[in-house]
Amino acid sequence: MDSLDKLRRLKWDARFLSMAKLIASWSKDPSTKTGTVIVRPDRTVATVGFNGFPQGMNDDPKLYAERETKYSRIVHCEMNAILTSRERMDGYTLYTHPFLTCERCAVHVIQAGIKRVVAPICPDHLIERWEPSFARSRSYFKEAGVEVTEY
Repeated sequence: MDSLDKLRRLKWDARFLSMAKLIASWSKDPSTKTGTVIVRPDRTVATVGFNGFPQGMNDDPKLYAERETKYSRIVHCEMNAILTSRERMDGYTLYTHPFLTCERCAVHVIQAGIKRVVAPICPDHLIERWEPSFARSRSYFKEAGVEVTEY
């Protein structure tokens, strides 16, 4: 890839990461708002998702406040995007905000056929909590031939 192609890729990555950040703002989770945009090879948006409770389930703020209850009910942004898509995602790119996909979702991203994942570098205040999961995700992605780019 020459420098002009890298510059174009960086520009598109910035656009779709900004979009993932906007999608994350739709989450009702008061502590961690996450968003995903899945993009086709022609740079058109295939699907989006944010973290939240499944459709039809009560999403009262009190349920988000109880950590154990929240974790047992919440659907991660990547899974929401994959589950609401109406197409196979072979060769697509997944953009996620505010950090890399957890290992729980990484295996589903791989199974969906996604070949590139782009995410911001994890904010310092979340590193200790999430880095072990992100390390496993990076390992899974490498094993499956999924390119990972973190900015």
